[in-house]
Amino acid sequence: MEAVLREAEQRKDELGRARADTIYIGGGTPSQLSPVLLQRFFEKLDALCGLSDLQECTVEANPDDVTEEWMRALKDTPVNRVSMGVQSLNDGVLGFLGRRHTAKQAKQATEILRTVGYENISLDLMFGLPGQNISRWEEDVKGILDLSAPHLSAYALQVEEGTVLAKRLAQDKTLILPSDDEVAEMYDLLVQALADAGMEHYEISNFAKPGYRAQHNSGYWKGLPYVGLGPGAHSFDGVCCRRRNLASLESYCNAPFAPFEEELLTEDERYNETVMTRLRTSDGLILAELDEKRRNYTLKTAKPHLKRGMMTLEDGVLRLSEPCFFVSNDIISDFML
Repeated sequence: MEAVLREAEQRKDELGRARADTIYIGGGTPSQLSPVLLQRFFEKLDALCGLSDLQECTVEANPDDVTEEWMRALKDTPVNRVSMGVQSLNDGVLGFLGRRHTAKQAKQATEILRTVGYENISLDLMFGLPGQNISRWEEDVKGILDLSAPHLSAYALQVEEGTVLAKRLAQDKTLILPSDDEVAEMYDLLVQALADAGMEHYEISNFAKPGYRAQHNSGYWKGLPYVGLGPGAHSFDGVCCRRRNLASLESYCNAPFAPFEEELLTEDERYNETVMTRLRTSDGLILAELDEKRRNYTLKTAKPHLKRGMMTLEDGVLRLSEPCFFVSNDIISDFML
């Protein structure tokens, strides 16, 4: 925390350019921080950029870290939203994922949040996991809806080459992943169940009841500027400059200045990012925000997708059709320069 506060002080010019309207604390495991340390962090930010305009302040939490004592202490901080990584309500699946909590603890943690007075709760789910079939996934979705959280995020498992998970799957032939068709069916089941529950599908992996969209994450998708503090944190000036702090905790804590790398995006790279992030959302891509050359290119590229009903164009806004959200990467990749 001392290192984070030092970095904040060193970047006070960036922080001071605008009053903060959202804060997101995570990943890592910020639920293991004491509320006293978190309060020190907020006091420093308030001094540097002012928190009087703060609309949303999210902290990530593991279900097994959530206690009534910790949450009551957190009420004395600006935190007004909690994002909890439930991942599954099946203890076998949780064991495979190496999670410390049980399904019972996840349910109890949600009850604690409400008891203390937190209503703005987001829960994370995963699907497409080994041993997970449609009926088990349906039970997970029903169970998560029973918790009545106003925001849900759901992500399909991605197995990347060279990871521990990839090696484990190669070594243990009893771990069988669902087929692509089954994973797509899981996604469709989720989308329909959440729609029936009155939740808006506002981003490929995110669903919210009215008024509960994640404001901070929506800022990423809109290309707004943000400052990231801490090892591995990313920042963006809203124009073309990206900054990434190096991930080494030791270097971050011991170096007089947080070591980082910068990247200047070309106009084509900025266009690619804009298309990628905007088309992930139900708000879509506003064509008027593109220059004439890229607007014409976008319309030309979209034409076959519009003809097949995979995209829509209305009032100058290009959107993916919701049934195509799950195959969005295949469509969006056609637009990349």
